[in-house]
Amino acid sequence: MKKLKKSFFSILGFLFFFSAVCAASGRNRPYTHQFHILIAGIAIESSTFSPAKTDEKAFHAKYGVDGFSSYPFLSIDSPLRSRAIWIPTVVARSLPGGVVTRNAYESLVRKTLDSLKMHLPCDGIYLDIHGAMSVEGMDDPEGDYLERIRKLVGAKPIISTSMDLHGNVSWRLAKYTDLITCYRKAPHEDALDTKKRAMTELVERLESGKGKPAYKAYVNIPILLPGEKTSTRLEPAKSLYAAVGPAASQPGIVDASIWVGYAWADEPRNHAVAMAVGDDKQRTINTATKLAQKFWDARSSFSFVAPTGTLDECLTQALVSNKRPFFISDCGDNPTAGAAGDVTWTLKQLLSRKELAEPNGPSLIYASIPGDELAEQAFRVGKGGLVKGYAGAIVDHRFAGPVLIEGKVLAVVKGDPQAEIEAVIQTGSMKIIVTKIRKSYRTDEDFKRLGLDMKAADIVVVKLGYLDPDLYKAQAAWMMALTPGGADQDLEHMTFTRINRPMFPFNRDMAQPDLSAKLVPVSDK
Repeated sequence: MKKLKKSFFSILGFLFFFSAVCAASGRNRPYTHQFHILIAGIAIESSTFSPAKTDEKAFHAKYGVDGFSSYPFLSIDSPLRSRAIWIPTVVARSLPGGVVTRNAYESLVRKTLDSLKMHLPCDGIYLDIHGAMSVEGMDDPEGDYLERIRKLVGAKPIISTSMDLHGNVSWRLAKYTDLITCYRKAPHEDALDTKKRAMTELVERLESGKGKPAYKAYVNIPILLPGEKTSTRLEPAKSLYAAVGPAASQPGIVDASIWVGYAWADEPRNHAVAMAVGDDKQRTINTATKLAQKFWDARSSFSFVAPTGTLDECLTQALVSNKRPFFISDCGDNPTAGAAGDVTWTLKQLLSRKELAEPNGPSLIYASIPGDELAEQAFRVGKGGLVKGYAGAIVDHRFAGPVLIEGKVLAVVKGDPQAEIEAVIQTGSMKIIVTKIRKSYRTDEDFKRLGLDMKAADIVVVKLGYLDPDLYKAQAAWMMALTPGGADQDLEHMTFTRINRPMFPFNRDMAQPDLSAKLVPVSDK
């Protein structure tokens, strides 16, 4: 009897331990076989036209289980979490910026490879990348990243990669991944949906036993356009990307995508791409070819997502308009496109306008300018205090030097993971957001936490290109100021020496290119 009790409690203890392990890995179904899927990623878009450099700290890397916080659809009780043992390794994502230092890149890759190695063998890998990273001394860092991962894990694991539609897909990148997809909306309201789709497709290929898709079709499209001309809010991009979902849903097709590419890097891989992956050879080839031709046929119809003008023209229009709030994008120094975010040229023009010099003038919010010492000073004196100091032009001073800001602190907040310190300083009728470290202001909450109401302002000037959803909903009128910076919208007058030619719109009279899809070798061939 004692032996029976001992055996009973031993079995009970084992079952308790086993159930705890299952819960930790996210399982909530009977155990058969759990696929091991590793998660990794390094994501940034880097302007080679900005003097800024991006270091490792800017990536705010998440290690191990902290990586789950980037994927809310992988919560512990989610259906997708229960379908595999998911193991985050290194997930690093930076605000767009300048070229990444070689040391930062090598450090992040080394940490990724070391972490992946600890968890091998695996059945699959999900890679979360942007696709427009530029690194000192390299032309194709994402391709290098994929190749090094593939060499580590071997041919067997299925690699599924999700990207930004403004990323670049080199032949090498396409070769070393098995599944690949990208966003289908700009602004990227479907970012999380895309990542979930990439993970789901990976799990489905494992569960079904189908493994790697048999074919990957690739088309190089010689077009290089900025995101501000290819927003899916407007035609022709709206219809172009509306065709992607149905194309990807055909029998024999696993996924299909169109990449606009990244416009502010002078590298051979920077151009548009269409791809399809699937098990039906001819349909995979035809799908990629048709999407590419559809993009090419629409090339001359793309235009800016909002009315454009010089800063003076935009500001003059805003001052006389009866539509409030009137938004102006300071788009040449757009940090979300890779610019430095500290160009003072626009702010200096605003400070010189007599209409904004008095407190009772048109209310204007300016978001934002980095100035570490001025932000620290504002934090010391606190709300209601007076400050005077310089901001901006530390990184990019090609167009104007540091700007002197003097005024009253209306709000100051410490602790933002990007800005660290944020201060609202009033001078005249302007409320200027000064940050310790650069930050883009893209959501209603970004402004509310500083006591600012966008809808109550007459004019809102933001360092963005197209407006993100919250700002787009708030605006009553909007123009894009064609200002200088690392994300200058006047691509045709910028110096590109290394992109492939001919390339639209640089060579508008170019002949019809070869848009027939080429089959990329399967990663284990």
